[in-house]
Amino acid sequence: MASLISCPHCGARPKEEFSIRGDAKLVRPAPDAGADAWYDYVYLRDNPKGRHSEYWHHSSGCRRWLIVERDTVTHKVHGVRDAALAKLGGEPA
Repeated sequence: MASLISCPHCGARPKEEFSIRGDAKLVRPAPDAGADAWYDYVYLRDNPKGRHSEYWHHSSGCRRWLIVERDTVTHKVHGVRDAALAKLGGEPA
């Protein structure tokens, strides 16, 4: 059985309709940050075990950016929310 992601706009859809884009908690450095800060931001990533928030793009559906909270061990999805609405409402990514 295919894994499903419950898009807040389209309903439950197969994971193949989505593209994963990375850590939703990553904070972009200030434009004038030093080279070390930019190097860390661009190249260094954690590989978390357990629940993790990630940006996913519903590329074959509504084309919205979503924040998907999933377990990186079991791949179980614990929650999905619209990334733009999360930012507008002051909700932490």
